[in-house]
Amino acid sequence: MEFCDKCGTVLVSKEEKGKTALICRKCNRKLKEYKPLEIAENMKKRPIESDVIIIEKNAETLPKTKTDCPKCENNEAVWWIQQTRSADEAPTLFLRCTKCRHSWREYG
Repeated sequence: MEFCDKCGTVLVSKEEKGKTALICRKCNRKLKEYKPLEIAENMKKRPIESDVIIIEKNAETLPKTKTDCPKCENNEAVWWIQQTRSADEAPTLFLRCTKCRHSWREYG
């Protein structure tokens, strides 16, 4: 950003005869020897590493707890917490059996 030496106004760019010049809107003064700034960046793509791990199994990533499933009586389930009611009330605890995949909820 350049300013006019005479009046202090911000100079704006203007195309004249195929060249870019900076001109003051207030007093029409031109900035001499102006070269526009050009920024260039060369991006090189890195090849994808060959050590890509592919997980074929649908692994459960939720934490596990010891609790009884009301459907199959298995004693292990995964759990997560979600705010289902207003913010001033306790969140809801959801559980899913690791054996039969039955889901249920417990209120706090």
